[in-house]
Amino acid sequence: MQLVCLVNHLLYPLYAYTNEAYVRPDRVTKFSGDDLEDDFISVAPLAGKDEENAGNQKDTFFCEANSASGMAIEDECKLKFLELKAKRNYRFITFKIEDYQVMVDKLGGPDDSYDVFMSSLPSDQCRYAVFDFDFTTDENCQKSKIFFIAWSPDVATVRMKMVYASSKDRFKRELDGIQYELQATDASEMSFDIIKARAN
Repeated sequence: MQLVCLVNHLLYPLYAYTNEAYVRPDRVTKFSGDDLEDDFISVAPLAGKDEENAGNQKDTFFCEANSASGMAIEDECKLKFLELKAKRNYRFITFKIEDYQVMVDKLGGPDDSYDVFMSSLPSDQCRYAVFDFDFTTDENCQKSKIFFIAWSPDVATVRMKMVYASSKDRFKRELDGIQYELQATDASEMSFDIIKARAN
């Protein structure tokens, strides 16, 4: 796989230059490697002339994105986050990386507790999560803060930890409205008391 990535990395500029007719306005295929958020790509289904090569091209796109320490991101991630922030349809959302994409994993109902959120995180796998925390200030004012949590348990594989760590900042930038961030390797590092202390 590493050899394929290297070959794709070397040949992609030539491919893009000689196949301009294949570029669609609704598909972003930038792989700048410049540590900016445009390393995220949106992969739409290919149609017409490309269809027979869709599988190979998709593998190439994902391989390129991964080699730049970035991941594709499904539109649903941003849509569900906007619903949490603006409509408060969800108490929390967890995200996972699968097939070189960041995608929605679980959705928490608006009345779900923090304990329900904690139990939704796997004990042996990494996840990203956002949690909408409601609280009352000392002045008796109702407020809400959105937390971004990078869950990386000690027992997760080293490779999984590296993939999540290298893609975290790019993904977080896609979620406009995050107010606090926590990184946790076990439940004690993201307890309810810690969340409450950070919000106040």
